[in-house]
Amino acid sequence: DNWAFLYAQRLALKQELPLHVCFCLVPKFLDATIRHYGFMLRGLQEVAKECAELNIPFHLLLGYAKDVLPAFVVEHGVGGLVTDFCPLRLPRQWVEDVRERLPEDVPFAQVDAHNIVPCWVASPKQEYSARTIRGKIHAQLPEFLTEFPPIIHHPYPPSCPAEPIAWEACYSSLQVDRTVKEVEWATPGTAAGLAVLHSFIAERLKSFGSHRNDPNKAALSNLSPWFHFGQVSTQRAILEVQKHRGKYKESVDAFVEEAVVRRELAENFCYYNENYDSVQGAYDWAQTTLKLHTKDKRPFLYELQELEQGTTHDPLWNAAQLQMVREGKMHGFLRMYWAKKILEWTRSPEEALRFAIYLNDRYELDGRDPNGYVGKLQDGGLGWGGCLWSICGIHDQGWAERAIFGKIRYMNYAGCKRKFDVGQFERRYAPH
Repeated sequence: DNWAFLYAQRLALKQELPLHVCFCLVPKFLDATIRHYGFMLRGLQEVAKECAELNIPFHLLLGYAKDVLPAFVVEHGVGGLVTDFCPLRLPRQWVEDVRERLPEDVPFAQVDAHNIVPCWVASPKQEYSARTIRGKIHAQLPEFLTEFPPIIHHPYPPSCPAEPIAWEACYSSLQVDRTVKEVEWATPGTAAGLAVLHSFIAERLKSFGSHRNDPNKAALSNLSPWFHFGQVSTQRAILEVQKHRGKYKESVDAFVEEAVVRRELAENFCYYNENYDSVQGAYDWAQTTLKLHTKDKRPFLYELQELEQGTTHDPLWNAAQLQMVREGKMHGFLRMYWAKKILEWTRSPEEALRFAIYLNDRYELDGRDPNGYVGKLQDGGLGWGGCLWSICGIHDQGWAERAIFGKIRYMNYAGCKRKFDVGQFERRYAPH
């Protein structure tokens, strides 16, 4: 289910050439830990196995793409290169670096394989809110939301087979923090991810529309880790979920709104706004209101370590933080509350954003994702808590002015108590 892979195979078939798949494994990436790398590498083992069955060699190249890929292209006489798309600055830089170092006669194409409507097709500019992008995306869904043609057994064998991959050695070559352990509830890989999708449809979809904002109810899809690592395609999930619209219209529409419209809105923001992870990326009204209230007295001030350990005065906040630390996934509704409290309990909006992004990217399996920076979290069951939505009002509107928050939307403990049984959640994630 990968449009970049499908496009590459179509080019290879047309030219009657072998097809190779390369993955460049970088030793470290942002705040990713062994939790993230372990999930990714085990998923890649499944990809390598599937590729072998399709007569397509899979190469795991150790190092940054600019250092290892152009050399591979020259050495193997590769005739063309196809890559996926990510709107974040680091992966975009990797693509530029490779482009500069490729031989001039090797064409290089980029396919947005993980959005349903490709990011640059959905809109040519930064959209203000879900309201302004929704119509544009829905208008293009008939063209893009189609069944995938199959990848076929490749008829042109490579002149040289892929080197066998020493997976354990790759694992030990990583320069990442190994104290954040891998999680037990989420098995990496496409087969496991599709099983989660089918269990969502069979057991949880019916209550998604009504219960997705209750952290005590099992109503979410929980698919975000597999979406994030490309192990399950969002498009596949939508195609499967939509088959049940007749039975669960409210839930299906809500899921499409979050997994397509909100998700692609976050991609749009990161693609067109280079300050997608800083206060400078916020709208003028939000920057002004936050600046006006920077000197407001905070009721509590916490250091990063106290937040990380979940030792604040607020038992609900601590429980949400501990859920993320232990399970690699915090409930979507709570991710909004969690980020807004960090704004309230730190010295400045800049510090709040830095802490929130660090914690999100370090513990959430789907961290370092456009939706972690700006996704609005009524959470397609996907589980993304947009730090800039919560702290800087991105894709939101101004609300009544108050201390610290200014016009940024406020959330508090009492409001959560009206929404769900807070005590039940606190007991479930009490400190050990």
